Parts: sequence; C-alpha cells; structure tokens
Amino acid sequence: MSDRVQLLPNILQNSPGAFFQEHRAEIMSALGRVVDSGWYILGKEVDAFEREFASRFELGGAVGVGNGTDAITLALRGLGVGAGDRVATVSHTAVATAAGIELAGATPVFVDTSPDTYTMAPDSLLRTLEAYGPIKAVIVVHLYGHAADMDALVPIAREFNASLIEDCAQAHGAKLGHRNVGSMGDAATFSFYPTKNLGALGDGGLVAASDSELIRKVRMLREYGWEKRYISDVTGMNSRLDELQAAILRIRLNYLEEGNLRRAAIAHAYNGGFADSRLVLPVAKPGCLHVYHQYVVQHPERDNFQARLKQAGIGTNIHYPVPVHKQPAYAGRCGMDPAGLENTETAAAGILSMPMYPELSDEAVSRIVDTVRSLA
Repeated sequence: MSDRVQLLPNILQNSPGAFFQEHRAEIMSALGRVVDSGWYILGKEVDAFEREFASRFELGGAVGVGNGTDAITLALRGLGVGAGDRVATVSHTAVATAAGIELAGATPVFVDTSPDTYTMAPDSLLRTLEAYGPIKAVIVVHLYGHAADMDALVPIAREFNASLIEDCAQAHGAKLGHRNVGSMGDAATFSFYPTKNLGALGDGGLVAASDSELIRKVRMLREYGWEKRYISDVTGMNSRLDELQAAILRIRLNYLEEGNLRRAAIAHAYNGGFADSRLVLPVAKPGCLHVYHQYVVQHPERDNFQARLKQAGIGTNIHYPVPVHKQPAYAGRCGMDPAGLENTETAAAGILSMPMYPELSDEAVSRIVDTVRSLA
C-alpha cells in the first residue's frame, strides 16, 4: 500500500452529523423556536410532524413515540397482541424488532429471508404459520431500504388471520410500485435514530395506521393510557416524541427525497464500479424504489476484505453479524421455520455495508470504487 493512500483521510461508513452541520443554521433556528415556546412535550411541533409525515406518505394517521423499539411494542399492543401470543418476524434484522415483540409480552417466531433482498421470504412465512398454529401478528421488515414482497406476504398473513405490521425503520420513502412502505399492512413503525434516512438528533419513533381507532389506542398507550389527562383508561407506558426532535424531523422531512436520490446515485456509481469484482451486489426488484439505507454487498472472504478496506481508510460495518435466533438472549427459546433459516445464516457470514450517506462526496465515492476494485 502506498504512503499516499495511508495519508488520505478516513471515509466513514456513516456520518449522522453531516446533515446537521450542512443545515446548522436552519436547525438551530428550529431549536430556538421550541425553547422560546416554553412547551417541550407533545406540543405543536409533534402535532405538526405527525400530520406532515402521515400526509407525505399517505399513511392515514401517525403517533410520534420515543423510539423505534417502542413503536413496535405500541403497535402490537394497539392490535391486541400481548402475553402468550406469538409474532412471526425475521431473524436478519436489528434486535430491536425482537425486543419490541417481547416488550409487548409476546414471543418471536423467526422466519427466513429471501437471498436477494434479505427481506422476509413468503414461502418461509407460509411454512411457519402452518407449523405453529395461532400466530397473532407478522412483522415484516423492509430492510436496508428495499421493500419486502408485500404482494405475497399480505395474503398469507390474511389467510391465517394474523395482523401485519410493517417495520419501516430502514425504509423512509421506499416504495413498492406506487405504494409507500407503511401503507400496506395494519400498522407501520418507524425509527428516527440518527443514522436513519430520516434521523433525529437523538431517539425518536412513530406508529402509523389507516385505522383511526388504532391510532387512538396507540395515542393513549404512549402516555400512560390517558385519553383524559391523569386518568388511565388502559395500562399504558411513557413513550413520547419530544418537541425538539419533532422540530428537527420536520426540517429533515423536507430534505428526505433529495437525500434518497443522492443515495441512489451513490448506489448507481457503486454498481458500475464494482461490476467486475467478486462482490455480490444488492438488487432492486422491478417496480421497487430502493432508498439505500445501506448498500450491502457480500464477499467470499468478508472479514479479510473488511480488514484491508480499513487499512485503506474505508469504513464499513456488518448489519448484522449474528442473527437474532443465534444470540444468547434468544437462542433455543424462540420458534422458527421448521425448515431452518439457511438464507439468514448464509447472509450473516458474508454481508458487508459499504459507506452510504447523502453527504458522501463524488471524490470519496471514486476513491471507494478504486480501492474496492484493487482489493476485491
């Protein structure tokens, strides 16, 4: 490796602070507006963000909550899922999906993924629902920015009378045909963790649904079960999106499409630059708008390849190195597809997330492509 390469600045896999530095004045103005208002919990900013978010993605209604994990728990509870119930979901996901299920009192049952999109495999869901009898809900994860095969998954869930929740934490703005992710199930959940396509300056989440009664229930559940202040009609929890984060998210929502287009442009450059390498590249199924929360490749010698990229100053990450069903907290006590989770386990051994964020410069992208071509 040349001295010149070693002296180049490192390229981060993600840079959640880049947007905030670029739009600092606008964000500071919004924060000042909240501070000056004197109202910091469930006020005008949260109300406005909920309306704007629901309108942008044609989601009916929206309820801002504390984080994406709480969003899953609250959506499940709003749909009547609780202690003793089973919920089918994937094991190739952030552990937050499974944690949200268990916080609702239910138990995860793991379904395998499709090898090309890393999202829930319809044949595995069908096999799992047939094997386990009553499964109260299905949580489909739109992973890495690509929509799952909802045209196949929704009818399967309906056949078994299971509620269907879309986990859209990594897919803000993604589409399946003309339909926005989050609009095809009984409820949808979103995370606004700082690294997301639509990220806050801290934690935040949201539950969306077209059913106004479900929205009413979730709104009660997020704040102690209150419909009237200080009176708990049901047993709720404390999970509120705060005014400061809502004000920031209102700004970021205005730049989301621009950011997603930049992500797609970076992905296009990677696709061309990596075409002759040993990498297995991500796919975008026909009719799907992929928003590239992550650009995930596979390499037959992943760990060695990642180490050499690090030496060259190229940051990468593995989303996710250990499937949930193999992690100590879950191994051996949760159900799964009786045929196993072969695609999930194969993916975990080879996947690698390349640098991906809208502020990544063309120069940096070119350097990444050149470095990968020399190493892969």
